[in-house]
Amino acid sequence: MTASSIGARRSFADSAVAAAARTSASDLAWPLPVLAVTAAVLVVGLEGNPQRIDDEGTYAAQAWSVFHLGGLTHYTYWYDHPPLGWIQIALYTEATGAWVRHATAVGAAREAMVVFAVASAALLYVLARKLQVSRPAAAAAVLVFALSPLAVQYHRDVYIDNVATPWLLAAFVLAVSRHHQLVEFAGSAACMVAAVLSKETFLLALPFLAWTMWRSAHPEIRRYTLSVAAVVLALGGSSYLVFAATKGELVPGPGHVSLWQGVTFQLGDRSGSGSVFDPATPANHVVSLWLGLDPAFVALGVVASVAALAVPRLRSVAAVAVFLIAVVLRPNGYLPVPYPIAILPFAALAIAGVSDVLARAVVDAVRRARLARASGEPSGRPGRLVVSVVGLTFWSVAAVGVVGAAAPASAARLGSFMATSADAPMLGAQDWITANVSRSDRLLVDDALWVDLVRAGFPRQNVIWYYKLSTDSAVARQNPSGWRDADYIVTTQSVAIGATQLPGIQAALRASAPVAVFGQGGEQVVVRRIDRQGGGTPPGRCGAGRGDPGAGRDGARRQPGAPCLGRPDGAPPQRGASTSGRRSGSGRRSRPVR
Repeated sequence: MTASSIGARRSFADSAVAAAARTSASDLAWPLPVLAVTAAVLVVGLEGNPQRIDDEGTYAAQAWSVFHLGGLTHYTYWYDHPPLGWIQIALYTEATGAWVRHATAVGAAREAMVVFAVASAALLYVLARKLQVSRPAAAAAVLVFALSPLAVQYHRDVYIDNVATPWLLAAFVLAVSRHHQLVEFAGSAACMVAAVLSKETFLLALPFLAWTMWRSAHPEIRRYTLSVAAVVLALGGSSYLVFAATKGELVPGPGHVSLWQGVTFQLGDRSGSGSVFDPATPANHVVSLWLGLDPAFVALGVVASVAALAVPRLRSVAAVAVFLIAVVLRPNGYLPVPYPIAILPFAALAIAGVSDVLARAVVDAVRRARLARASGEPSGRPGRLVVSVVGLTFWSVAAVGVVGAAAPASAARLGSFMATSADAPMLGAQDWITANVSRSDRLLVDDALWVDLVRAGFPRQNVIWYYKLSTDSAVARQNPSGWRDADYIVTTQSVAIGATQLPGIQAALRASAPVAVFGQGGEQVVVRRIDRQGGGTPPGRCGAGRGDPGAGRDGARRQPGAPCLGRPDGAPPQRGASTSGRRSGSGRRSRPVR
């Protein structure tokens, strides 16, 4: 081999390395900034806004219990959800010391939500690129996914849906692979198992994942790759059954909970939310909440998801979004508040993908017309350029109009998320209880306070999640007189609404009087002393002014029958009270949403 040939090979290798480096730099130049924006929007003001609620406290308490109590939950685990979601939260918070870094347990769990949201954003970018969406459009999909006030609201909240989302996106990333399909389809199935065992409702996406695999699989090996994926799904899914069976809790029996009871509750026993078209139903209230947070995203997401069905490479992910949206329209199904979390990435990808398809169609049509003129040949299909330009113009005008109309309110909501502290009333109540209530007293509390009060030195049996007083047999045995065994009840908006279905809590509210009031409106928190003989100040009806929880965030009204949290006579707050809580501009949530 001559020196010149060796030099030529080295030059070629150097050029190849340089080209690869340029490609890698170009690949990273788009996602890294948008991922940084995603993290920043969530981190700034994370612990203070929105105000922590009961369901967040439940998931945080369950995660805390894994390592600190040696169990899956802080109460009896009754198979309402698979435990993998909060186990992952527990692994992160324990490994990183998040419990110590944050003033509240919910704040620590929200830090984990940021990690899962950023992971979802990164996987969304990868999925978009695998579906041949351009780099700018893929980055735009991530920005839509990250900056929508609807997304910021729910990505901050401690919901196991956020834990399941990156697993679902990873499953689709692997399912669209065209290389090493045997291994990657098996990995896709494993990710789908992790998603479903994190939040069971993600099972709704399974048929579309299977369809994606079928479309992506090479025909000559399709039966092998899909068979392996099916086996992985079956083995992974059966692990939950095996877990319940080894505990003797697979089917109902005396003296124990069961997986069967949990499944039947979720699928059949749970009360429906009514029709979204009936203004008097919970379903309509929930959808109105979503629209109030970001009407532009909701409108564009629905339209783009339907339009993306016409694009073959986007069809499978668009079908996921369209199906999940259609589920919302069921006449009387149960509609949880965090339901959009699963739709957000697919709708964001549809918005960016449709925009990319239309822009590329115009560019391609212009290029073809120029080449035809340069060569002197007929332009072929001149109507293509006209159709492409009209389509892009219509979509652009519609998108700009919708976004422009919603932009001022959306900007205000984003600013509120990062600049205000809606959790001040909760912190005030927490500090007041820690300083003024004896550790021997028993409290009925919103679950958002449970871990923090236990960590402050209150015995576990003296801090009772109000919802469990009449729904958990172990708690009932510890409190044979029910609410009369408690000394205080701490009321939040979640407690006020939950009390409408819990006669014991209603009785405790009637037999109690406020001793400390924090904040106002829908974020008000009241510490009430219970008179075990049945006296006290009944909650009564609130007025429309200060202290009225009926005037909740975004103007949402208190549900009919929910008791007032503070004094019915409008008297000023008592010792240790605070009125520093500020409304967040985020949507108001109420129990149950899980």
